Amino acid sequence: MNAGREHRGRLLGLTSLTIAASGLLALLIGVGFAVLIWAIDDSNNATAARRASRSALVEAGTMEQLLVDLETGQRGYVITQHEDFLAPWVAARDALPAETRRFTENTTSRAQQRAAQRIARGVRSFLDVHSTPLVEMVRRGDPAAADLKETSEGKARVDALRAEFDRYVKNERIQLAEREDAAEANSRQAVLAAALGLAASTALVAVFTVLQHRAVVRPVRGAAAAARKLAGGDLCVRVPPSRVTEIGTLGASFNNMASSLQNSRRRIMESTEAVHRRTARDLHDGAQQRLVSLMIGLRLARELIPDTETSAVDLLDQSIDNAQTAINELRELASGIYPLVLTVKGLVPAVKDLASRCPVATVVESRDEHRISTTVESNAYFVVAEAVTNAVKHARASRIDVLVEFGDMLGITVSDDGIGGMDMAHAGSGMTGLADRVAAFDGKLAIDSPAGSGSTIRIQIPIPD
Repeated sequence: MNAGREHRGRLLGLTSLTIAASGLLALLIGVGFAVLIWAIDDSNNATAARRASRSALVEAGTMEQLLVDLETGQRGYVITQHEDFLAPWVAARDALPAETRRFTENTTSRAQQRAAQRIARGVRSFLDVHSTPLVEMVRRGDPAAADLKETSEGKARVDALRAEFDRYVKNERIQLAEREDAAEANSRQAVLAAALGLAASTALVAVFTVLQHRAVVRPVRGAAAAARKLAGGDLCVRVPPSRVTEIGTLGASFNNMASSLQNSRRRIMESTEAVHRRTARDLHDGAQQRLVSLMIGLRLARELIPDTETSAVDLLDQSIDNAQTAINELRELASGIYPLVLTVKGLVPAVKDLASRCPVATVVESRDEHRISTTVESNAYFVVAEAVTNAVKHARASRIDVLVEFGDMLGITVSDDGIGGMDMAHAGSGMTGLADRVAAFDGKLAIDSPAGSGSTIRIQIPIPD
């Protein structure tokens, strides 16, 4: 009987241990789900905050552009006294009330709201107190309108307001960076907590039976590996489905989170590139064309003034030179933001244009060239630009070869004859940004970089139907 009681005691002890282990396992799974839900919620909050900051930055840029249109339109009208030059001024004046409302409403903090209201009052004051009276003076034919003091006062007002815009944008970017850093830190903590919980669950379940090992431990290991890849920036990673309810739900939550992060990063890149594309187009079609028109007007005015008017002639010649310099600088700026050749001619001509401006000899080849999705084209262009820039800065190369292949997948190969030894584990921000771009569009990145033998970067990006 003693042996029976001892046997029963052993069974009871095992049962108690099983119950305790099951309770602990349930607790760990619950904590894991809570951490994942918290991470997803935090990610959504961070995405919303980034979206709000981007809206605030866009509205600030639009508001500043209205100020520039007011000043340049007014200045062109004062100089030429032609109503055509006043069109940007009139359009900016009419759009100012609605844009002021959007600008002040799309703020992300009380301090930014106060700054936006102060800027809005300053722009309104510039229009009402300085610009509108000056335009009316020109219309009346008042010679005082061309007084240097009036021009200097207007420029000083605009410079002060643009400094306010710069501070506003800088503060918004600081807030955005802080939000992103906090979201990234919380995400890392959530992934770490989930990985620790899952590892503990795996160790606990592995103690009991091989069946539990097969049903739980292996899926958990797969999820932990996926979490490490996700933490390392591979947003394409997915957890395979499991017939165990809890593990399956965990995998689905992880996959949803990874998919959400991937889609969010893709949308951010697409939105950023769309803004770059629109900004470059606006610069080319707007400010650059106005400057060209201004220069033409200045040249016509120069031809109408006799050479005996040396002061006026010298002033016009200097103004023409300044206008040409501004046009060249604006064209260079627009090309850096988003090359026009990419929009007009496509990926390969844009890459060849990039190669022509590269300080290292760069040869570009293509196979089966044809136009593809503008989103893929722009992403691929900046991938090539990043790879070429990295080779120029770090590889000490004397030659770079770029091959672009079109097919079911867009293939890009960038090779150089530099020092090699590139390692993604210790890559800088350039290679990290390149990897992020490729991953955001479900692409694949491979690097072959033996020390002393150059580097070859191979990229494949899916082409949507």
